[in-house]
Amino acid sequence: MTLERTFSIIKPDATRRNLTGQINARLESAGLRIVAQKRKYLSEKEAKAFYAVHQERPFFDDLVAFMTSGPVVLQVLEGTNAVLVNREVMGATNPADAAKGTIRQEFAESIEANSVHGSDSPENAAIEISYFFAGCEITE
Repeated sequence: MTLERTFSIIKPDATRRNLTGQINARLESAGLRIVAQKRKYLSEKEAKAFYAVHQERPFFDDLVAFMTSGPVVLQVLEGTNAVLVNREVMGATNPADAAKGTIRQEFAESIEANSVHGSDSPENAAIEISYFFAGCEITE
């Protein structure tokens, strides 16, 4: 069992529907602790840089437009095997494939508007966390 941190975004479709509290309750019930959090509008520049790995994919422009369409909640989560636990609570990227009871199965509107983002590895979590949070913004 490894204590680690992961990065989470509550996406515009979920903030628009006031689901932040329900999503956070699920994360906390799974043993994850929110150690940093902020609500903000992503600029186009921030969204493009954050999702640069998808730059060559046909959905990139739509993804950037969606992620800048409303406020998001950026979070650092901490817990035992936080990356894996967060991904299990979120469910599959495509809500049609997500397990019953997962965030995406219950709240997602589509494969793009799937309510949450979570890091896919501890290495990417560190990169994503440092993109949005200074070390002094994360509580112990």
